[in-house]
Amino acid sequence: MAAVRQQHKTFQAIEVGDGGDGRWAAYARALWQEMAGLLTEEGRTPKGADRIRALFRAHMPELVPVLNRLTGQLDRPEAEAFLTHAALRPFSQACTQIGQNGTLLRNYDLPPDQCEGTIVSSCFLRPVIGMQDMLWGLQDGMNDAGLTISITWGGRSVYGRGFSILIVVRYLLETCDTVDEAVGRLYSLPIAVPQNLTLVDPTKAVTVFVGPDISPTVAPDACAANHQHLPVTDEQERALRTQERLRAIRAAGADVAAMLKPPLYRSVDEQGSRTLYTAHYRPTEGHVTYYWPGESWQQSFGDFIPGSRTVTLGRAS
Repeated sequence: MAAVRQQHKTFQAIEVGDGGDGRWAAYARALWQEMAGLLTEEGRTPKGADRIRALFRAHMPELVPVLNRLTGQLDRPEAEAFLTHAALRPFSQACTQIGQNGTLLRNYDLPPDQCEGTIVSSCFLRPVIGMQDMLWGLQDGMNDAGLTISITWGGRSVYGRGFSILIVVRYLLETCDTVDEAVGRLYSLPIAVPQNLTLVDPTKAVTVFVGPDISPTVAPDACAANHQHLPVTDEQERALRTQERLRAIRAAGADVAAMLKPPLYRSVDEQGSRTLYTAHYRPTEGHVTYYWPGESWQQSFGDFIPGSRTVTLGRAS
């Protein structure tokens, strides 16, 4: 068998406070050139920008002061339209996740050059720690109330008007204390692409299927891979192995060691996607540990340490 090609990726951890002191802006400006290209044509027109600003104000009013603060700090053309996350090109990631016994465990799978790889501690409305993407969205994260959320792609090629799931995770963590409160908020949020959210608080864990063409639907258990309520075709299964991974994580439970081994740990596929990190959130303790084969990095509300780590990908345990 041919050896799996290894690749290195640098992850960083940064503190940005409330976004108003220049730290977030310095980070965002460095990425702006590559990020700005992800804005849709609608978001580049005055009429489209007005529409998505109105959508953001209507559905995420609590975050409007933060949006204004970040937009002013970034000071770039089209920054406000981009930061609404309501006019971004759709993306699809693989991923597997489970909420169990008050913890959330997830693998995030994507081509390495499409992941910011930045762990962010922020206090926009409240303390939040998570893996950031698209400048202030979150792939997964937790807040100071003990609510933790992560995402996987829903596996269906449907697109509609609405928000990227990344800003939805940010919004829920900034404004909700519990799983029930966050699930209730989902019913009022238009979401652009089918996604699965696993939500955990100290007493409850649930997975919810969302998308532009369905109402939020509670899954049979607090596990998710890359399918929802519809049957998985043979072609989908060959490409994503979503049913295989869901069976594996159900059997393993919240076991970090299992996440670092096939089939849950995925080496590079035909699209260049692979497992980029494993995250283990313990919301009652305010801790998260990021894992790679042979390496880990812990962060917490009480002891967040900025810095960087260069890790080796494609080397399963």
